[in-house]
Amino acid sequence: MKDTAKKPILVIMAAGMGSRFGGLKQIEAVGPAGEAILDYSLFDAHRAGFETVVFIIKHAIEDAFKSTVGARAEKAGLNVRYAYQELDILPEGFTCHAVLAAKDLIDGPFAVINADDYYGRTCFELIYNYLSAGHTGPKYPWVMVGYLLGNTVSTNGSVSRGVCVTDADGNLDTVTERTRIETYDSG
Repeated sequence: MKDTAKKPILVIMAAGMGSRFGGLKQIEAVGPAGEAILDYSLFDAHRAGFETVVFIIKHAIEDAFKSTVGARAEKAGLNVRYAYQELDILPEGFTCHAVLAAKDLIDGPFAVINADDYYGRTCFELIYNYLSAGHTGPKYPWVMVGYLLGNTVSTNGSVSRGVCVTDADGNLDTVTERTRIETYDSG
């Protein structure tokens, strides 16, 4: 059965408290009119076709988030939904808790991004088109847009990244979380 009725949904993990950053970096103004990095992602995602966004946040940042990024997303014409991630209900040994917290608000194919990374328009076009293609079977196959590691390193300090390895057919084999990735004089 081909499912073309459901439009792709963008799920954004934005529950971080920014303890290392020293504030809520998901709403920190970086643009000339007070835009956050997330505003640029929302703009690109909307241009690619996404109409619905699910923000995963904590109750502790709810007012600040809704009055900034949330309000701007609604003003831009996005259908905005909120899910709440609280770690005090995290099941023992469970991963992907953020997406689980949003499960009741996701009613179609979806993509997941972090609130504090910039992805670029091409990423959103690729994933939106893939998710919009309509797939057979009871579940959508997994898919991921990847970046060359060297293109994601900052000159302003270290970053953490999931480093992916693919098999000979281009299928994802492993993802290993790496921290403190940075450039050095030797590369």
